[in-house]
Amino acid sequence: MRYFDLHCDTLVACLDQNKSLIDNDLHVSVKKGDRFAPYVQCAAVWLPDSVRGAAALQYFDRHAAYFRKMAETGAFTVLETGEDLEKLGDKQGTAFILTVEGGSAVAGDLKNIHHLRENGVRVMTLTWNGSNEIGSGVMSGDKFGLTPFGKLAVKEMEKEGIVIDVSHASEALFYDVAENTERPFIATHSNSKVLCKHSRNLTDDQFRIICNRGGLVGLNYFKAFLNDDPAKADIEDLFAHAEHFLSLGGADVIAMGSDFDGSDMPHGITGLESVEDIANVFLRHNLPEALVDKIFFENAASFFKRFDRNA
Repeated sequence: MRYFDLHCDTLVACLDQNKSLIDNDLHVSVKKGDRFAPYVQCAAVWLPDSVRGAAALQYFDRHAAYFRKMAETGAFTVLETGEDLEKLGDKQGTAFILTVEGGSAVAGDLKNIHHLRENGVRVMTLTWNGSNEIGSGVMSGDKFGLTPFGKLAVKEMEKEGIVIDVSHASEALFYDVAENTERPFIATHSNSKVLCKHSRNLTDDQFRIICNRGGLVGLNYFKAFLNDDPAKADIEDLFAHAEHFLSLGGADVIAMGSDFDGSDMPHGITGLESVEDIANVFLRHNLPEALVDKIFFENAASFFKRFDRNA
C-alpha cells in the first residue's frame, strides 16, 4: 500500500521526549512506516503560541537540526522537491517532507522565509490557534485576517515555493489568503464543519475554494474534529467526512492529514499500523480501489509534483 500523510507532530514529540524518529512508541516512526511502498510523511515543526520573535526562529532551527541529524542515519529519504517525489517512485520505505506549523517561525522578517526554504521546508501553516505576525488564528477571536506583513509574507512564500497551509486559520485569514494569493493553497489537516461543528473544520464554501484553486485538504484523524461527541468518534466518522467532501467534487483534492502525535485518536486508530484498517473501511463502503489510492497517496503526490512544475 502507498500512503502520503500531510501532517504529523512526531518531530516535535521526539525532540521533546528524547525519542528517536526512527524507532519509538509514538504514532509515527520510520520503522512503522517501512511497511508501505512508499510512505511519505509531512513532518511539522509545531510552534506553540507562547513562542514569538527571535525565540520562534531559534525554536525552528533547533528542530530542523534534529531532523537533519536523524536524516544523516540514512534510515529515511528526505523530499524537498517534486522531482524528489518523482525519483522516489514506489520504493519501499519511509520519506519525510519538512513543514512548519505556525508562521511565527518567520519572526516577522521576510528574509526568514528564504531561510525556511533553504532548510527544506515545503509547507507552512500560517498560524496555530493564536494570532501571529502573519495573521489571525482560528481560536484567537481576532477578525483582521492577514496583517500588512502577512500579505507580503504569503507572496514571498509563493515566490520561494513554500505551500501555504490554511489549517488553523481564522475565517478572515482564510478569505484574505484566497484574495491575496495566486497559486494553489491547502488545508493539511481539516475536516468538514457540516459534519462536525468544531471551528477548526472547513465550511463547504471554503472547501470549494480550495478545490477551485487546485489545492488539497487532508482528512484529520483527531476525534474532536470528527464528531461533535468526540468520545464516540471512530473510523466511520473519518469516512463520512471523506464522503461529504467527495459529494462536493473533491475526488482530486482529498488527502490524508492524520495529526498523528499531536492529537487524540478515535476508536480504531492507534497509529500508522491502523492505516490499512482505515483504507479497508473506505473500500468496504464501495469506493473504487483507484479512488482510495488517490485519497491515501496520489492526490498529495500529484499536487507537490504539479506545484513545482508550475513554479
